[in-house]
Amino acid sequence: MKTVIQNATIVNEGQSFTGSLLIEDDRIADIAPGREIPAAGAETVDAEGMLLMPGVIDDHVHFREPGLTRKATMHTESMAAAAGGVTSVMDMPNVVPQTVTNELLRERQATGLREMHVNHAFFLGATNDNLEEVKRLDTASSPGVKLFMGSSTGNMLVDREETLRRLFRESPALIMAHCEDSARINRRIEEYRERYGEDPDVHFHSEIRDEEACLESSRLAAALAREAGARLHIAHITTAEELALAAPEAGITLEACVPHLLYTSDDYAGKGSLIKCNPAVKGVRHREALRQALTSGLITTVGTDHAPHLLSEKAGGALKAMSGMPMVQFSLCSMLTLADEGVLTKERLVSLMCHNPARLFGIRERGFLRPGYKADLTLVRPEAHTVTKDEILSLCGWSPREGERVTWQVAATWVNGQKVWDGQRVDTGVRGEALRFGAV
Repeated sequence: MKTVIQNATIVNEGQSFTGSLLIEDDRIADIAPGREIPAAGAETVDAEGMLLMPGVIDDHVHFREPGLTRKATMHTESMAAAAGGVTSVMDMPNVVPQTVTNELLRERQATGLREMHVNHAFFLGATNDNLEEVKRLDTASSPGVKLFMGSSTGNMLVDREETLRRLFRESPALIMAHCEDSARINRRIEEYRERYGEDPDVHFHSEIRDEEACLESSRLAAALAREAGARLHIAHITTAEELALAAPEAGITLEACVPHLLYTSDDYAGKGSLIKCNPAVKGVRHREALRQALTSGLITTVGTDHAPHLLSEKAGGALKAMSGMPMVQFSLCSMLTLADEGVLTKERLVSLMCHNPARLFGIRERGFLRPGYKADLTLVRPEAHTVTKDEILSLCGWSPREGERVTWQVAATWVNGQKVWDGQRVDTGVRGEALRFGAV
């Protein structure tokens, strides 16, 4: 099976150039800058005026399966990912039952092979009591360990100091941490309840889960990582001050998530609880600092924290509305729109969303357009449009981006050489592969 994509603007490894690319079976066979590739016997795609880039690797999604499939499933959310140009995802462990044993991790991996239309991997969750499970993690099949240092998710809040120290010393894999100081948050919840009642207005969410709650926890995580010589990736950074913790040379890296690059606390007035997430969106100063850090190098990866809930579950205020939003289908087009607005270059976008996740997690043979690599590709065309409800593929059926303008559309997505998205529909016969990590 051969496919030739001709006359595209290829964005890859810091460069943009017009050229063509050949897919043979599941691999990239050739890249030809400045010329067409002979296409005898191949499907030909004329990509003039479009951008061709590696498929997006989203290092932070919640696809809700098992146990929360009223909100989302691996099938539906991987369809949304494919439609958004995302070819690989890393799924989080706060499902039911929580992925806190290697047996449960293997069960999710098997479900992923059956259900996912994009490539996939799953984090093992840390608890106060499962260090032995963490130590037995197969680092070739999982991207790492997810640590909740706040924002309790069942028994996944790790809050014992000695347990944290041992985890950072003994984890065989990268630790990806959700950092918010739960003691501070709990104090502020009680303060705001006393002032404003049982469910304060949603705009107080950013004051309850404030800058200091994030910074205190992130500083602790960074200190523990330095003390132990551990690799730490701090998830969904939201404040300007946390950016100072970036130290890639010491193995401490930062993730920004698309919602925090798009929205601020001012947007509660129009979006209400639809943009309620943990950690909370912050003020304009913080969003602007995050945007600048995309280019300065302080941010290593951009993910989504794709976290669908039913609309009925988003009802309420700062305490009753559930936190999280679906974003995977519109992340790439949203970031390309920011590029059009001058926030970052398209080359830098590809580094943050494709190259850097592959480098950071050691993903084999993906994340770059290189001969011999897996043919995970995204083709996008410039087309300004307003996001509408009828195009949403996530099971929850809504998006905070509804009614908002983006300037790009995903024209096609290939996963392992198979066209999974043709600009109109997902080929549900395509199955993704399990991601593999580390040296071959």
